[in-house]
Amino acid sequence: MNEPYVADALGMAAVAEIRSGMIVGLGTGRTANRGIRALAERVREDGLQIKCVATSEVSDALARDLGLEVVEFALLERVDYLFDGADEVDSELRALKGSGGAMTRERLVAWAADRVVYMVAENKMVESLGSSNTLAIAVLPFGLGPIRAELRSMGLIGVCRRKINGELFITDNGNLILDVTIDDGEDLEQLAATLNDMPGVIDHGLFLDEADEILVERADGKIDRMVRQRT
Repeated sequence: MNEPYVADALGMAAVAEIRSGMIVGLGTGRTANRGIRALAERVREDGLQIKCVATSEVSDALARDLGLEVVEFALLERVDYLFDGADEVDSELRALKGSGGAMTRERLVAWAADRVVYMVAENKMVESLGSSNTLAIAVLPFGLGPIRAELRSMGLIGVCRRKINGELFITDNGNLILDVTIDDGEDLEQLAATLNDMPGVIDHGLFLDEADEILVERADGKIDRMVRQRT
């Protein structure tokens, strides 16, 4: 049985632009869930006619449970709008993601989306990415050993993510997650490019150019907007 919906300013702000006829990407994680619940409320109250694509099996299940129509992303070419959460965001609208382990699907949907909006609480605004969270790197299990060695040679030290019961965390795509520490002052664009070129690295949590807008939830409930000026 669905929990009763409680009005959520951040969630409603994230879905306010959505109109009938759109294909909407659903992010992954607790903050994204707020947007999914707000979207389901809009569908019920406003009669929106939309289709959704989910960036994880968990988000897919929640959306279907709330009555949203979820379609296969593989059958689509474009998405109109994606809302998602982020672990950290800096003043340049660069985001660190990956706590939910869904970076690969999140990036694919963001890449296909005409508009990408991330939702964060104000305590997730940072001066430099990696200041309070590790960088998640999704890797092919077959190449775990040499990938870890190469990352270590780059000064990226970390551990394989595990679930609370001690079992290895496996992504929806069957990959492992390495959580590594980023040094302050790291050249993030160069690091992202290096990881993108590394055999066996499937994806990572550096989302440096994806966001068109960041919605920031302040302690008093006010929602601030940061908009990227694209040329």
